[in-house]
Formats: sequence, structure tokens, C-alpha cells
Amino acid sequence: MSQVRYFGCHVGMKAPRYFLGSIEEALSYGADACMIYTGAPQNSKRKPVEELRIEEGKALLKEAGWDPMQVVVHAPYIINLANMVKPDTAYFGREFLSEELRRTQAIGAKYLILHPGSHLKQGADEGIAWIVEGLNQVLDADSTQVMILLESMAGKGSEIGCSFEELRKIIDGVHKNERIGVCLDTCHLHDAGYDLGDFDAVMKEFDDVVGLDRLHVLHVNDSKNVRGARKDRHENIGKGEIGLDVLGAIVHDPRFENVIKILETPYFDDKPPYKEELALLRAWPEV
Repeated sequence: MSQVRYFGCHVGMKAPRYFLGSIEEALSYGADACMIYTGAPQNSKRKPVEELRIEEGKALLKEAGWDPMQVVVHAPYIINLANMVKPDTAYFGREFLSEELRRTQAIGAKYLILHPGSHLKQGADEGIAWIVEGLNQVLDADSTQVMILLESMAGKGSEIGCSFEELRKIIDGVHKNERIGVCLDTCHLHDAGYDLGDFDAVMKEFDDVVGLDRLHVLHVNDSKNVRGARKDRHENIGKGEIGLDVLGAIVHDPRFENVIKILETPYFDDKPPYKEELALLRAWPEV
């Protein structure tokens, strides 16, 4: 059994402890990585960074032996760079993405995860063109060192990024594409139709199309749906259609030793399952 490192979960960031509380929560689960939102993912309300207790959180990170890169930030769902139906929404998304890059850098994180966007039945190629234009505008004017990670999507509705080819098209269109990486989500891959039971073949395809060197974060989730359902409904580890053995093998895969691995599984009775699920996957296959 290999030692799993850079393995954690989504944690909250709320008053009164904010970023300090996020790190405390992650450590309470036995994690050595975590993912946060800088505010509610469904809206644009944000506290000034000066109020987020960032320095106290960084001090706790140092005490725990973490590198700041072990904290990743997820951009809010409201950003849709592909919204050509309501261009003002896409333009707002560009402005807010620029702000999120600055907030991510203030926290000390290296990666900002972004859902590529939804073309709203206007066509994937047109949506990709809007995403590329938005990313170019943001990155050409940006002075941070934060990398944007495009998340692989399940293909629900008009989502863009449910295939490796779509992710590649976006990357190829970005001027500063050294600032673009990828976050793969196991539930999303499964729901998009990729057979994680033949994970080596999936990774070979990803490497051929996108490149393993661009993979920096894995979202580790089981799925409530059969493969190819395009629904994006996360399930707890070992309770869904992907299964413990497949997810355990992925987490322990030596190719991902330096990749940050994050759980986003549902709560049980309003209680987070992360301490138990981290332990379960770390102990695999001896469970």
C-alpha cells in the first residue's frame, strides 16, 4: 500500500474564524490538503481579504508542515464565461474571475479551479470561443502567479468541458496557456461516459489529448448515476456506481503522488464524512 499525500477535502470558510477555521477544520479530519471557496459559491458577496484571518491561517499551515499549495481555491459557480445569451453575465464573470485570482494569491494558494462554462444551447464551439476570449482578457491583464484549473464536467445541460478534446480546445486558444491546468473529477468523468474501470486507458487518452503535466488536482467522488448519465450527482465513497476499489486505486496511483486530491462527497445527516472517508481510502485495499 502506497502512502497517500496531498489528500483532503472541501472545507468551509465562514465567520468568525474564516481562513484560520478552514485550516483547523481540514486538520481535524486528518487531511493534508483542502479546498475552499472565498465566499458563497452561489453569489458574488465577498468579505475584504483583510478580514479573512489569512495570516493566522498561514501560521497554522506552517505549524502543520503544509506548503501553501496544499490549499486550493474553487471559483464560484456563478461565473459563466460562455454566456453569450446574456453577454453582461459573461463580462461580469471575467471581472469576478480577476478578483478571485487576486484573492487566491492573497491566501497564498497556487490553484484556482474553474468550471469552464455553459453555452446555453448556443453550441459548444461558440461557447469555447467565448471562454477563450474571457480567459485571454483576464490573464493578459493579470499580475498574479495563480494557475487556473479547468474542471472536467459531467455534461449536464450545455456544460462545456465534458470531454478531453473540449478542454484541449480551450487550452490551445489561451495566449498564456502556461497559466492553464486541469482538475479532473471522478464523478464527472464517470457521468460523462469515461470508463474508470479501465483507468489506465482513460489516463492514456487524457495524456494524449491534454497532457498529464497539466493535471494538478483530482476531485475524488463516487457517483449516484450509471456511467454516461450526464447528471453530476456525487455519492459517498464506495456507495455509488464507481465503487471503492476503483477510487482506492486512483487515490493510490503513483502518477498522482504530487497531485492534490480532494473529496467533495455528501454529508451524512448534516455531518461531514471526510475524516472517515479519508481514512477509508488511505487504508485501501486493507479494508
